[in-house]
Amino acid sequence: MTNRTRNFGIGSRDIKKAGNFALKETNLSFGSTATITERWKKFASFMNKRGLQTMEQVDQKLVIKYGKYLAELVDIGECSPAYAQNLVSAVNTVMTMVILGKWDSVSPTKDCDIPERSYARTIPPTGINRNKFYSAIDELSGQSLDHGKAIAVLARELGLRTKESALINCHKALHEALAHGVINITEGTKGGRPRTIQITSESQISALKIASSTQASKRSLIPTEMTWAQFREGEIRQTREALQHHGISRLHDLRSAYACERYEAITGQQAPVLGGSVDRQTDQLARNQIALELGHGRIDVTNAYLGSRQ
Repeated sequence: MTNRTRNFGIGSRDIKKAGNFALKETNLSFGSTATITERWKKFASFMNKRGLQTMEQVDQKLVIKYGKYLAELVDIGECSPAYAQNLVSAVNTVMTMVILGKWDSVSPTKDCDIPERSYARTIPPTGINRNKFYSAIDELSGQSLDHGKAIAVLARELGLRTKESALINCHKALHEALAHGVINITEGTKGGRPRTIQITSESQISALKIASSTQASKRSLIPTEMTWAQFREGEIRQTREALQHHGISRLHDLRSAYACERYEAITGQQAPVLGGSVDRQTDQLARNQIALELGHGRIDVTNAYLGSRQ
């Protein structure tokens, strides 16, 4: 392929730069061009890791595959729904510019299963029934998914994000829980914001014991020979797929199950998504506490875990 024709002949053999050149031909502002270019570069990196180098190799199937990959990152708390949608939209924008409007845009939500930006939960989270959850966990025995199982248990009992569960030093956390009744979450947090989680049940201690035993002599639950990315795309993905066969739709649902239990413990009533109803002040106080425990700065995010206030 010659310099003139590669990337539709728009002036660069580098697919990342080609996206920027295509955007400069539009009437977009400098700021918008820079933002979309940065988002396009993430898609280009996704392509390069799969041995793809040119715009001519981009089609709807590839973009949907990218979108579903982003949906997985949303599920484990590594990416917000809004940002994941913006990343897919950036690809649509660049490709529309490149092939002069002949591009069939990919829907981030309908085609890629990325959640809506403002999502209020309307169905109970899978994993809310603790007995069924642990039955599903037990069914994974013998599948070489011990680390993934421990991460799922930490999500269910402590509301941790997947990356937080993977990076936490479970030995230290268990000691903190037993000695002080709290654990400190400092690694893998959203925006690098540390937080403290109170230990309120024996099931949380049991979860930390399971995770500590699985961690063994390592510094975290990530195998020493793996990077976080390798672990995420290997055992974490396999664990999620295995749990789906047992009725646990997403790892994120386990955080929601934790949130619903905490709501009932704080208010004495079930979460709105489970049919509960309390006065506005009590609801607000519970949501404030749960938002802090989940590592969110805004309480409206709790709608995705608890449902909207009735």
